[in-house]
Amino acid sequence: MKYLIVLAVLAVAFWIWRSNRVSDQNAHPPKVKPGKAADSQSAETMLQCAYCAVHLPASDAVAGKQGRYCSVEHLRQLEG
Repeated sequence: MKYLIVLAVLAVAFWIWRSNRVSDQNAHPPKVKPGKAADSQSAETMLQCAYCAVHLPASDAVAGKQGRYCSVEHLRQLEG
């Protein structure tokens, strides 16, 4: 008889734990996985700085005669 009571207590505890876990998952929306672009965002072309080889978005690049740069300083240092 006491094993039946212990089993019933464990079943109720598991049910309460499980119901709280499901309600927590419903309260927080799932996160977007890294590397996956959202539908509202569009991908932007990445360029490499001709001086330091760092990658940056094309909209942030500084155009020069010999290539694209991450900053005006690198443009000056390579092109004079």
